[in-house]
Amino acid sequence: MELSAGEALSFALQLHESGFPDEAETLYRRILDRFPDYPDALHFLGLLCHESGRHVEAVELLERIAAMFPENADAHNSLGIALAALERHAESEACYRKAIALDPGHAHAYNNLGVTFTAQDRHLEAVEVYRKAVDLQPDRVDFRCNMGRALRRAGLKVEAISVFEDAVVLDPDNVGTWQELALTLILKDLEDPRDEVVPSSSKLSRLLPSAPLARYWQAACLGRNAPSAAPPLFIEDTFDKLAKGFDKLLTVHLDYRAPDLVVEALAAVLPEPARSLDILDAGCGTGLCGPLLRDYAKSLTGVDLSSKMIELARERKTYDFLIKAEISEYFRSNPATWDLIVSADTLCYFGSLETVFENAFDALREGGFFVFTLEDAKHRAVDWRLNPNARYSHESTYVESALGDAGFILTGIRSVVLRKEGNAPVRGHLVTAWKKPLV
Repeated sequence: MELSAGEALSFALQLHESGFPDEAETLYRRILDRFPDYPDALHFLGLLCHESGRHVEAVELLERIAAMFPENADAHNSLGIALAALERHAESEACYRKAIALDPGHAHAYNNLGVTFTAQDRHLEAVEVYRKAVDLQPDRVDFRCNMGRALRRAGLKVEAISVFEDAVVLDPDNVGTWQELALTLILKDLEDPRDEVVPSSSKLSRLLPSAPLARYWQAACLGRNAPSAAPPLFIEDTFDKLAKGFDKLLTVHLDYRAPDLVVEALAAVLPEPARSLDILDAGCGTGLCGPLLRDYAKSLTGVDLSSKMIELARERKTYDFLIKAEISEYFRSNPATWDLIVSADTLCYFGSLETVFENAFDALREGGFFVFTLEDAKHRAVDWRLNPNARYSHESTYVESALGDAGFILTGIRSVVLRKEGNAPVRGHLVTAWKKPLV
């Protein structure tokens, strides 16, 4: 039985919304084969292309819709979203402004315009358009959270706190909103902000899905009772959510340098690359270190707790093996396996380093090297501390002592800039340690 175009579109939308994008795309394209200018098929296919990361194709389809229906605010709003994904910010802004001119009550266009301003660090302008989106749809928690984050980035933390407090009243079971409120309270420039965060932290402990995760977040906020390492659930959840767009975030916005620094340290202790080493990339993430290590590697293994990060690392086709595991336990389970272990920006999720260093020592063959980065605690009164950004930092003499206790010979430790955070440099340690042969 042949479906009408309307019936086929309805079925395609059901497939699209139910998580079957390939099948939906096939049906959208069949509709367009028969009716090349069918507006809804063009529109939803454009959105599907955007959702799947094919932004250039999305723009081409959505430009056709905007040209066909120049007075349709939704068409211009959708085109703006696709242009923003390509960082064509001026064109994206023009589309959102066109949508707003056509429909002054278009809350989503105001919100999306705020997102475009935020991407350009135009935070005060973002606040104003987010405020209009909230006024138009006051029940939208996501609009309020966007406004709160823009206020915080603009330095208006007191007003940001008020916005997040309104958001948690609207949706008291939204964990992310409580986290935003807690973080903003911590960052607020008061004489003792930590007392003010206690109500938020107490609420979080009732909302978060596991007690260890709740305790970890509370410890990061309050600056006390920190566990010895981040809970695996925290790492999995955080990096699964960050996976999409992670490389761009690090390399474009944060000026991330850890992989290059690690390879720089390798060049100082290893001969010319000869594809002769069994190498483990511990906490491989999306695989940014992989291409830099490949020329040294006879075999290259990546291990990470985030399955979505591993999926992206697999797309690089650089690694021989990719394994989902907690790195310290993986070290322990693979004694005398590696000639080289590298860990770029991963050990910052461990506070106490003794066990992970001991396990890394056992996982190396005699004569093997361990090269890694850590963040600098800056205060010599502590060995390590958990910070409000939920990452640990370490004092250099503690790192040296823990390596020695594990059996390593420290061959190098120097202060480096790892990345930017809030437009400020994040200083850390670049460390090289050696497992001396027995004879």
